Amino acid sequence: MFKKLPGDEARNLVTTTPDTAIVFRPAVVTTPAILTIIIFAGRLLTGLVRLLWRHPVAVTVTVLPGVIWALYGWQLAASVVGLLGLALAAWACLDRVTFARLVGWRLLAWWRLIWVYRRHWQPIMVVSGLGKHLRGRDYLPRLVRLDCDGWSDRITVRMLKGQPVKDWTDRIDHLAQGFGSQSCRVALSKAGRLVLTFPRHDPLAVPIPALPIPDTATVGPVEIGKQEDGRPLRLKVHGTHVLIAGATGAGKGSFLWSTIRALLPAVRAGLVELWALDPKLMELSYGRALFGTRYAADPADCADLLDEVVSVMQKRAARFAGVQRSHTPTVDDPFVLVLVDEVAFLTAYQSDKHLRQRISAALAALTTQGRAVGIGVMAALQDPRKEVMNIRNLFPDKIALRLDESEQVDMVLGDGARDRGALADHISPIPELGAGIAYVRLETSPDPVRVRAAYVSDTDIRAMADEFGGEGR
Repeated sequence: MFKKLPGDEARNLVTTTPDTAIVFRPAVVTTPAILTIIIFAGRLLTGLVRLLWRHPVAVTVTVLPGVIWALYGWQLAASVVGLLGLALAAWACLDRVTFARLVGWRLLAWWRLIWVYRRHWQPIMVVSGLGKHLRGRDYLPRLVRLDCDGWSDRITVRMLKGQPVKDWTDRIDHLAQGFGSQSCRVALSKAGRLVLTFPRHDPLAVPIPALPIPDTATVGPVEIGKQEDGRPLRLKVHGTHVLIAGATGAGKGSFLWSTIRALLPAVRAGLVELWALDPKLMELSYGRALFGTRYAADPADCADLLDEVVSVMQKRAARFAGVQRSHTPTVDDPFVLVLVDEVAFLTAYQSDKHLRQRISAALAALTTQGRAVGIGVMAALQDPRKEVMNIRNLFPDKIALRLDESEQVDMVLGDGARDRGALADHISPIPELGAGIAYVRLETSPDPVRVRAAYVSDTDIRAMADEFGGEGR
């Protein structure tokens, strides 16, 4: 009458009695099945708690109208949504900065996390080779969180166990193209975790006019432009040396003149002295009155001026020995900043071997011994090759403007800088778009930062020379 079922299956489903009555008994849930259900429920609850913790505003805005609709009807839900929208709009109009920080960027991060990054995460990881396929299973790096601000998305990623950072720096083009960004930068936040930065637009696309001359005298860090995240670019000049490298028309003069402009009140106060070497007679000569007798253009005069600076350094070192280990600018011992517009013309292209050796020896002495006694060097050049500038590693802080070749990026900023996103060879050669844009790598941080220096025009330079010419002599 009934089809016979084998073993336990028959006992669980049907049993016949002597009176031919049929009794159905529920299937027995085994221990492994119970554990699976518990694990699934735990993961679901953990995911919900994590979502609420990371995106409280987005979750509340999404869930609250549905709860009100279910409990009190759609009319009240629509009213609450309308009032909430008006309140948010008023908040955004009255205090845009606070609204963006507490609500706007979080909502944007929640939306882009779902629609852009989680949606494409698996295929991009697999295609780029950052994920691994073993024994029929995909092992993917974990997308931990996403933070948004006014110009970029920053993704925190947990790498696979045993995965090196180089795997990611070698694939920045894959990541940028995959997620629809112009570039990608990789930074190690802590062991096993990376931060990937994807710019949404370029906040440095518009040239920055010359910044106002400071009201107070300072030796730095001096404000000379803007960083990519919108914060002011403050360059340290006292207690360091700065190397600026860039192709013709890249905007090296923007860094030189913005630094000079920011130091003018300190020059007037006698706390700073500017010594200028201008072998090409094309850049620093516009403001020659600012340097007075501490200006040289002829190679022989440049060598003499450098020898004089070395003499000042040695006398200070003798006085400071056993007394102090660092320099504090005073009128008696001001900070001396040596500006060299085209250093390669003096160290590599100079035909007089004797002058070339004198200049190279003086620069080497200044960059190895000068900063402790208050003497800094800011040198600019076009060709960063070692045979052109063999002391480039003696400059703690480096700036790379537009460069002609990708290999030159690491020559200037150090090994691995381009892999971390310092694409100086991709900066636009059009002056309005790329002049003054650079990547800065400081002694205190291995990660390059994209910046733009303010443009100081010829008119600005002549006005500076008229107002401050002859000061501090």
